[in-house]
Amino acid sequence: MDLAKYQFSFGEHYTKKVIWISFPYSNELKIKLKTRFPSSKWSQTKKCWYLPDLVVIRRELNLTQKEWGANTIDKIHIVNQEAFSNFINKLKLKAYSDNTIKTYLSEFAYLLILLKYRSVDELTEKQLKDYFLYCLTTNKWSERKLNGNINAVKFYFEQVIHRKRMFFDIPRPKKPKSLPKMLSKEEIKLIFNSVSNQKHLLMLKLCYGMGLRVSEIVNIKINHIDSSSMVVLIKSAKGKKDRYTNLPQTILDLLRSYYKTYRPKEWLFEGQYGGKYSVGSVQKVFKRAMQKTKINKQIGIHGLRHSYATHLLESGADLRFIQELLGHHSIKTTQIYTHVTQITKSKIKSPLDDF
Repeated sequence: MDLAKYQFSFGEHYTKKVIWISFPYSNELKIKLKTRFPSSKWSQTKKCWYLPDLVVIRRELNLTQKEWGANTIDKIHIVNQEAFSNFINKLKLKAYSDNTIKTYLSEFAYLLILLKYRSVDELTEKQLKDYFLYCLTTNKWSERKLNGNINAVKFYFEQVIHRKRMFFDIPRPKKPKSLPKMLSKEEIKLIFNSVSNQKHLLMLKLCYGMGLRVSEIVNIKINHIDSSSMVVLIKSAKGKKDRYTNLPQTILDLLRSYYKTYRPKEWLFEGQYGGKYSVGSVQKVFKRAMQKTKINKQIGIHGLRHSYATHLLESGADLRFIQELLGHHSIKTTQIYTHVTQITKSKIKSPLDDF
């Protein structure tokens, strides 16, 4: 598809952001467009082809990328727009992950919109504490959301305008210490057997077979896989750490068959518009498989990672080894699986048995 033969512009179609595609009438150009982007659609009202305005599509079309906060800044009073822009620039300079930037922007923007015409720089620590208490008592925010909000606000005052370190003694709700949700080996087999799509099956098998986070699955590149050494490089995982994990021997045939069929260029799993597959799409694959098998458990795709760790522990693997494979910073995080597995408990002999 020769992009020079097409013209692109940004707009809206039925309240949704789209990229309009114009080109001289040609059946050949139309076929090439539909071949490269099967989801491109024709608007009868606008008499024009269009695609959804997504980051991955802009990248594939070599168009300017959306700026962080572009859809939010107009909702913020002009008195705080510079603060919001400086906040974005500092986050980018710190090279925070996309997820962290997205969360911080959302939380900080909530405060700025609430302030209306009042400058955020004029807020005192007491006023900020009152704001957090308002979020806790009135909005009924969870501990996780409240922590994210506090961290975003602290980042602005400490990192952007260089105030002294701030401490907020907020009575936060206790987070229930629930055990990881997991699936049995029999249930995992049922899930795999319910998936007929080769690509989807490989995703789920890698997720369980290597104990990966869903974000790590979509970030695997072709050159990260070393089948001669049977290892996979997990690049810039949580905490921006790299690690190697073992490639299961039994997955090689499926992996090679998948590659021959799909011919991915850079990312192991590519989305329908090019670029890497989205996290949300992988989660939907798992959800559909759960629905097909009718397994009555409230569990997400992260449960495959939990199951991997638990089954390793049950097979006698050392806890430190499991920690390395999972990429946990602290052994305490890995130790939670000792509360899930029954293998240790089953080996404990009751004093009564000595009589």
